[in-house]
Amino acid sequence: MWGAGRKKPDTPKMDCVTLEMIIDYVIPFLVVLTILVFVHEMGHFLVARYNNVRVEVFSIGFGKELFGFNDTHGTRWKFGAIPLGGYVKMFGEGESVDDGEEERQLTDEEKAVSFHHKRLGQRAAIVFAGPLANFVFAVVVLSGLYYVSGAPNPLAAIGTVQASSAAEKAGINAGDRVIMIAGQEVKWFEDLRQIVMANPGVPLSMEILRGDTQMTLVATPNAHVIQENGLEKEIGLLGVTPNPEMIEFEKSDFFGSVVMGSEKTYALTVNILSSVGMMITGAVSREDLGGPLRIAQISGQMAQGGMANLVFFLAALSINLGLINLFPIPMLDGGHLLFYFFEAIIGRPINEKAQEYSFRFGLILVLLLMVFVTWNDIIQLKVFEYLKNLVS
Repeated sequence: MWGAGRKKPDTPKMDCVTLEMIIDYVIPFLVVLTILVFVHEMGHFLVARYNNVRVEVFSIGFGKELFGFNDTHGTRWKFGAIPLGGYVKMFGEGESVDDGEEERQLTDEEKAVSFHHKRLGQRAAIVFAGPLANFVFAVVVLSGLYYVSGAPNPLAAIGTVQASSAAEKAGINAGDRVIMIAGQEVKWFEDLRQIVMANPGVPLSMEILRGDTQMTLVATPNAHVIQENGLEKEIGLLGVTPNPEMIEFEKSDFFGSVVMGSEKTYALTVNILSSVGMMITGAVSREDLGGPLRIAQISGQMAQGGMANLVFFLAALSINLGLINLFPIPMLDGGHLLFYFFEAIIGRPINEKAQEYSFRFGLILVLLLMVFVTWNDIIQLKVFEYLKNLVS
């Protein structure tokens, strides 16, 4: 019994909060992760089947099997108890064929469907197919999003104004919308940017909508020198950013949507690689590196923001997964491809012992990275403080 002066724990409140977290964050995260893992492993699976490799297991998740079934080709499709990844197990995978020695002599029929008895190009294609599937998936998802909902395009509206910028000196405020500049009507922020860039140091007359009031302001873009194709070029800068709340969606035909989806996939890939490079050089804080908890948080936020936001995040995360798997780290697809590259040069597989130690090193590196990003998530998301508040 709970005596006087002692407070009974507020378990209904904790249960309510826990259930809310599961619905808002855990479920969207698991849905996103399951889709991306399925896409990645399906890439390996399809190319393996195309090259007549017997696929023994296609698993979503690790650990004890929760449920599954066998298809007509003998592949076991299953869901594991730990839904944090997946794998495709191919016949002959993990067995050595170096110097023609094997633990068990395979029959000709078994060799015909064994992964390690395939040509180097076939093995490389099977391994590369996983990351490639993630990039193709991103193009398909973004193209479909643009075709159905249209591509988001910011209007020529001001989000923020930098201090001491040309815009601030001209009296431009956040929330203003530019409807005309230098005698040209503008609708999109990109149109405004192009005109400003083409007129460094030139006074530009601008028609501004501030609420219901229209006014005329004159702004002189600051001259700024950039490098373009190895040459110096002077451009104009106004010192403003677009207003994220003033966006219209431009619909396009099927072909146009595919082009935009491809361009966006390329742009996201370049941005991700640039961010990784800046983290390595220290230009960006490593605190920005997120792990599963941060992904779960963003998944929940995107899901609450609408299906279009969640779909866009799914595509961006698919690109991340494809890139990470291409890093030349043993245990990842990129590590296998690196071994195949050396095999192509020397004409034989890398020494089995060297591969074994490399994979051990890769496993340790991946585990350390997982620990680092998870701990980073715990600190950045203040998980300890949240748990303390739950029980206090």
